Amino acid sequence: MRRTQIVVLRAVCGLIAATIVTQAALADEISERAHKLHFSSIVLDTHDDTTQRFFSKDYALGKQNPDGHVDIPRMHEGGMNAIFFSIWIDGRITGPPAVEKALDQIDAVRENVKKYSKDMVLARTADDVRRARAQGKIAALMGVEGGHMIGNDIRVVRIFADLGVRYMTLTHFYNDEWADSSTDKPAHNGLTDFGKDVVREMNRQGIVVDISHVADKTFYDALEVSKAPLLASHSSCRALCNHVRDMSDDMIKALAAKGGVIQINYEMSFIDQAYKDAYDKETGGVVQHMSEITKSCNNDETCISQEMTKLQQKLTTDGKLPHVSWERIIDHIDHAVKLVGADHVGLGSDFDGASMPEGMEDCSKLPKITEALLRKGYSDGDIRKILGENTLRVMEQAESVSRELQAQK
Repeated sequence: MRRTQIVVLRAVCGLIAATIVTQAALADEISERAHKLHFSSIVLDTHDDTTQRFFSKDYALGKQNPDGHVDIPRMHEGGMNAIFFSIWIDGRITGPPAVEKALDQIDAVRENVKKYSKDMVLARTADDVRRARAQGKIAALMGVEGGHMIGNDIRVVRIFADLGVRYMTLTHFYNDEWADSSTDKPAHNGLTDFGKDVVREMNRQGIVVDISHVADKTFYDALEVSKAPLLASHSSCRALCNHVRDMSDDMIKALAAKGGVIQINYEMSFIDQAYKDAYDKETGGVVQHMSEITKSCNNDETCISQEMTKLQQKLTTDGKLPHVSWERIIDHIDHAVKLVGADHVGLGSDFDGASMPEGMEDCSKLPKITEALLRKGYSDGDIRKILGENTLRVMEQAESVSRELQAQK
């Protein structure tokens, strides 16, 4: 080899080596920036089914548990400093028994917050969440997952508000007596007149109207009636995964046009089409499968979540389900942001109530989302919005509407 060729080859090799070193340094810099950004932000998850675990002798919120997705040590590790504990019971339980069971769960949340008061504080307002963050504590909020829990009595909306509930999902898996669900046969053509009154009362009480789980017509009815922005507490994008629990692009646009936020759900069948198709093939679809598993578990949410996880693991091990990466979460965030902007997207994991993708096994993995968004070129400000500020803004607007309506009485 000629001397000039050797010189050129050495120069090229040196350039490649320098490029590799520069890229590694840049990667380290982004990781460091992402860590600082994540742990200096309000990271608010709008939907966690951890409440059901409070009734298990094998679970303690204050210690790191070997299973599940959420506990205080892992929340600290993952920087989750605000959480909506879901109040849930099976939608086929109605009337006074539904109210009673909902109150039992609300009490369980409040008692756990008292028990772990060194780490947590009950939050009712956006300002409460900010104060908790300033104190280094986790803000605990509550969302009622299913309007059937008011027992068809609008006065219960006021009771929930007094106890600290800050959003209510209008339906769950089945229709209410006044609203259609996305996973049930239409019975009301959206919201009944009483259902519209419920939305108005939620506005008066400062309870955010949550449209995850509702039928499309119910969504549009609620959007028309509500004077405050709506929240989709745990739904993803139908354009990327055609699931009835996800939102179409038109719905996301309509939600954003009135100031609302879609909180991306991490459940694998909500974020990955190949997984959903394979899962439906093996189980008969979400409606049939959920009905069967709910019955076998006697309406116990913890049991339902565990059985679904077991089945998912078995089907994956048997090669019947494709693997799903946590990066699909980023795809849904990015799709929604490109559609309506960063002001209308947030995080609603469905931790402790759904099957998580690989790499997002529990809430300790949340910093990955911040780093991924930073690598995609998102600004610090937009990432802070997605992590929690957008949700706080919706809460503030709901509080403002409430004050205005209360003043009119």
